[in-house]
Amino acid sequence: MTTPSLFRAGRALSAVVLSCLVAGLATPASADAIAPTMSATAHASNKHKLKIEAGVSKSRIKLGETTKVTGSLKETGGLESAAIEGGEPIVVQRLAGNVWVDVASGTCRPNGNFSLSVSFSLRASLTLRVYHPETDLYWSASSSTFALLVI
Repeated sequence: MTTPSLFRAGRALSAVVLSCLVAGLATPASADAIAPTMSATAHASNKHKLKIEAGVSKSRIKLGETTKVTGSLKETGGLESAAIEGGEPIVVQRLAGNVWVDVASGTCRPNGNFSLSVSFSLRASLTLRVYHPETDLYWSASSSTFALLVI
């Protein structure tokens, strides 16, 4: 054999050895990757759906004036639904372009009601919503949008 053909044979042998090593190492890792997905799916089936109703106390405010965003968080789970325990996170967001931007955050009361104060330092017609991020107990949810005019 000439030197170039020996070089090719060595490269081919290295490729075979490397692929065997990778195949041997990949099997346990892929099994580990499947296990968390299955447990996460089983855990996710215990989550409950929420409905958020929200609005502002004043639909038109002056620059720097404060208004309250009030509403309620209710579970829509049917017969097996449990009462909201309170302390669930609530975020008031405004639409900026095509992105929702956080304005204020807080938690709901034990009865599911919430009230957050907001004020703005820009004159604009704003589109707002209230958002509940996903938690261990509940799926994420958002209210219908509502308008606020800052003059």
